[in-house]
Amino acid sequence: MRIGLVGVGRIGAFHAATLKNLPAVKQVVVTDVDASRAELVAKDLGLEFAADVDQLLRSDLDGFVITAATSAHADLIAAGVAAGVPTFCEKPVAPDLADTQRVVSLVEASDVPVHIGFQRRFDVGYRAAREQVRSGALGFIHHIRANTNDAFPPPAGYIPTSGGFFRDCTVHDFDIIRFVTGREVVSVYATGANRGESFFGEYGDVDAAAALLTLDDNTFVSVSGTRYNAAGHDVRMEVLGSLGSVAIGLDEHTALTSVEPGVTFPGGDPHATFMDRFQPAYVAELTAFTEVVAGTREVPCTVRDALQAFRIADACELSRHENRVVSLEEIGR
Repeated sequence: MRIGLVGVGRIGAFHAATLKNLPAVKQVVVTDVDASRAELVAKDLGLEFAADVDQLLRSDLDGFVITAATSAHADLIAAGVAAGVPTFCEKPVAPDLADTQRVVSLVEASDVPVHIGFQRRFDVGYRAAREQVRSGALGFIHHIRANTNDAFPPPAGYIPTSGGFFRDCTVHDFDIIRFVTGREVVSVYATGANRGESFFGEYGDVDAAAALLTLDDNTFVSVSGTRYNAAGHDVRMEVLGSLGSVAIGLDEHTALTSVEPGVTFPGGDPHATFMDRFQPAYVAELTAFTEVVAGTREVPCTVRDALQAFRIADACELSRHENRVVSLEEIGR
């Protein structure tokens, strides 16, 4: 099949290289707002180049992958739907809730499949935990602990368009909590602080945050994260049940050091970036998209799934600013 990709920044170039190596993909065509950058990536990876999105969508595509800036996602999804091309878009669907709702309405009124990129759904650890939870092997779940700790902060220029810590970073935790448990969040209490570079605070953002979520079955979920974890990129989850408990991301690459005498675990090198941590999941995710394109698989992460995760992130932002518990009923559906 022939896949078009728009946006060849760090994750875009990474996805383009992944797509090129998938058995189902015959050719990848790339474009970018910076045409010269797209042309260079195409040359380096042996791909085709399109001068702009219009030319890309007219080049007989079977599938359309969006890895452009967040501000462009909504319009690009709309363009893919209008062209009738199965579309994959990195999260988020849009920078704000209103535009996200608009895209959900647009997509759900069409018959064009749109797959949103929450790659943790394809990580073997999270999928194994989901099976344990759904099968009842862990009994009833009473607590979940999830964290996303970046090894180093993004550049200052990224923050104004990121949407803030909860919408940009812990939104992955919010989505995977729904995926693993099959439950919905009913309320949140969140807080955050700017402990590092001052540019976070200058844009009204934080670089460390925590939230307590209550699910619709009274499971309690603690979510934490930071932009400063020089020990390594550390993404984990613990699911604690009445009959058993499991951990995701607890392996030789975990960015922790035990101070207990005689303990050498973990002994491997910590992950440096999210692409390192989730490289197999990204391959599985894009393989799934080729199956969506081929019509052999239902969309594994819908625009409505993305909306639900965004609503939780919005609730956390509101809670942080107003220092109170926020019900998800307060956040538009």
